[in-house]
Amino acid sequence: MSAKLYIPRSRHLALALIGATSLATSAFSATRHPPTARHAAATSQGSTASAIAKPRQKPKALLKRPDQHEDISVSGSRNPLDGGGGMMRAETASHSVQTVGRQYIEMRAPQSSVADLVRNVPSMNVATNNTSGITGGATGGAEIRSLTDADMTITMNGGPATGINYINQDIDSEDIDSIVIQPGSSPTDLPATSAAAGVLSIVTHNAARKFGGMADFSYGTNNMSREYIRLESGEIGNTHLRGYASFSNTHARSWMGAGINKRKNVDVGIQDEFDNGSNFKFFLSWNHTDAVVDNYATAEQFYNYKHTGNGFGRSDHYDPQNNNYWKNNLSYWNEITLSSPIHIVFPAKLSFDLTPYFNTGFGPESYSGGTTSSAGEYFTSSGSSVPPGQSLTAFYDQTMYIQTGAVAKLGYDIDRHNHISLGYWYENDDQIFKEPVNLTPSDGSSSAVNADAYKLYYANGSRATSRVQAGYELHALFLEDHAKYLHDRLTIEGGLKYVMTNYWDQSWSNSSTGRTRSSLGLNTGVPLPHISAGYMINQHHQVYINAEGDFRQPSPASLAVNPNTGSLPKNQYAIKEELGYRYHDDTVIVDLSLFNYNITNRLLTTYVQAGQSATINAGNQTARGVDLMVSTHPIHGFSPYASVEYLHATMDSNIPLDGSYIHTKGNTAVMSPKVMANFGLSYTKGGFFGNFSLHYATSQSVTLAGDEHMPGYVTDTLSLGYRFQSIGFMKSPSIRLNFTNLTGSIVRTGPTGVTTNAHQVRLMNGSLSNIDDSSPSTFFVEPRFSMTGSVSTSF
Repeated sequence: MSAKLYIPRSRHLALALIGATSLATSAFSATRHPPTARHAAATSQGSTASAIAKPRQKPKALLKRPDQHEDISVSGSRNPLDGGGGMMRAETASHSVQTVGRQYIEMRAPQSSVADLVRNVPSMNVATNNTSGITGGATGGAEIRSLTDADMTITMNGGPATGINYINQDIDSEDIDSIVIQPGSSPTDLPATSAAAGVLSIVTHNAARKFGGMADFSYGTNNMSREYIRLESGEIGNTHLRGYASFSNTHARSWMGAGINKRKNVDVGIQDEFDNGSNFKFFLSWNHTDAVVDNYATAEQFYNYKHTGNGFGRSDHYDPQNNNYWKNNLSYWNEITLSSPIHIVFPAKLSFDLTPYFNTGFGPESYSGGTTSSAGEYFTSSGSSVPPGQSLTAFYDQTMYIQTGAVAKLGYDIDRHNHISLGYWYENDDQIFKEPVNLTPSDGSSSAVNADAYKLYYANGSRATSRVQAGYELHALFLEDHAKYLHDRLTIEGGLKYVMTNYWDQSWSNSSTGRTRSSLGLNTGVPLPHISAGYMINQHHQVYINAEGDFRQPSPASLAVNPNTGSLPKNQYAIKEELGYRYHDDTVIVDLSLFNYNITNRLLTTYVQAGQSATINAGNQTARGVDLMVSTHPIHGFSPYASVEYLHATMDSNIPLDGSYIHTKGNTAVMSPKVMANFGLSYTKGGFFGNFSLHYATSQSVTLAGDEHMPGYVTDTLSLGYRFQSIGFMKSPSIRLNFTNLTGSIVRTGPTGVTTNAHQVRLMNGSLSNIDDSSPSTFFVEPRFSMTGSVSTSF
């Protein structure tokens, strides 16, 4: 599960943030002076991606809300920048940016997760675990320039969100306007430190100015059914405030093995803009998931499935000796995500930005806990001894997770060339979870985690469980300068963020001999520099250079389940450089980026069980490579897209193992395909639309020793549809067919984590290593061919 927990001080902070939001919102009506051109430029660069520079506007004397007669279509200003049917966009930022637009999102199946939608950008190798958009354990993972999604910051309207493998619990695809990926780069004012792999920013739907809405219904393979509806308020009275609320309900069978998965999601958005440049946007999401915890295939299980058809999923019946019954492997999760960026323009060349955010979640996951080995090992609540051979159910019970924080930034125009910003970021992350063991009910399902009839105790009366409280408190100060010279052709951005964190991990474990407690902690102060420069040679050509540093602390949750935790892993540090070139005209868009990473104390994920993972250090690493994207605007309705990445990543350290070291220096880094290529072709003409996309990745190492590899693979998707003319109250009704894995390929698309070695290897002291057969590498397997049919309409 995503890491989640309780924090006393965060309650007060959340109230303070709500109060600050209210005060900041009320300040709009008191602001009477217009923004300068520098304010507008700084706002457009934000925390998601740089947009095409806007022309300077004549200042207005008073703050006014936009008049309805002056409305400008958002789609009209965005679509000319898109290429490849929304699979690429013309950019001008002084760092690498890869954007997926609304045009492409609308062609994909409505249940698509963010991970599904970014599978064809050049920097990412994405593995997905289902086609229904429902989380059962993890929906997938991503590899980015030899790093993973754990090294990437995910944001929603500027506020942190869940990791990529759980992001579909935070928003429906219909409510996403665009997905912006900045591989290897993060803005100084973004609430992020662990961005060695960059930032994935989700921009949510802009509420409509007129009352209406949209609805869609989908049905497909694996008995998948989904209903979605969104209602738009339009502008409310004379306030010009507008908002929307949406609801979706999804139901599907597991594609591998037995089991039923369910998901419900609610998204709410409110926003307003003012003539002087002030604006705010509020987004709130609630999600409930009831899903099977997936079983990930080992290499042996995968080949058995490929050659014999025998699956590796959950069972449809109860076996007391090996309880793989799907009703004993379930995840119940509730999550709330909130972000509310506010931008206020004041007189005297001043601006103020406040981005409060809040995430919380809770729920248990159950899985087989084996069987009792002897009488007297466990006791029921009545004091009776449990006989040997009784089935047990173990839980990963996240009782609470709270992440709350805010970024405040004050901006000032020094002169016509320079806009400086001074800011402060605060974040508190706290989580409490337990790992109790219960007696399995007679039908093989999992009981409620706190059902008295199934709780197990030791002879001393303590419950059979462990408890962990882990988290951190973070304070950061940052200063940045945005400068433009040579008639705004030359853009220079420089910034420094100093981050101070107090990190803790406290655990309590009950046993037959009593309770044991361990406590770990760390205080860190780290400077994070960032400098970039971009030059527009002319209206078609641009070059840029970008360099920055960042660090990553290990996730509190992954520390807690690590069976070898005796000390905190070291923080990971990275220094990154980019050199890029762009070209765009009325027909073609080209984007080329060369990159170099130097990583110290690389943090890697190892899979444990039941969807949980642990974190280890894996020495130093170097990665170099090139990304290339090419697309066109529509030509007779067709919009092709192609991208390729070449990556050369090596390990720079030997790794400790069995009292010696294993020779890994110079080995190819794990989870680093040398070549990835993508192709897409979109078609839109008249009412017809369609898209075909293909992704290819070469083989990759999945062990530090380099003694186990995953072969290369190909995945593909196809979308076909037709938009009708309006009929009565229905505006542009459409039908759509979406296909995945057209050829039915049985391939692995990525490991769930890494191991040190799959076989015995020679250590540097001359001896042979041991083999840990209890934790072999496990893999994501591409779901079989699926088809989804959808009907949708606006109203």
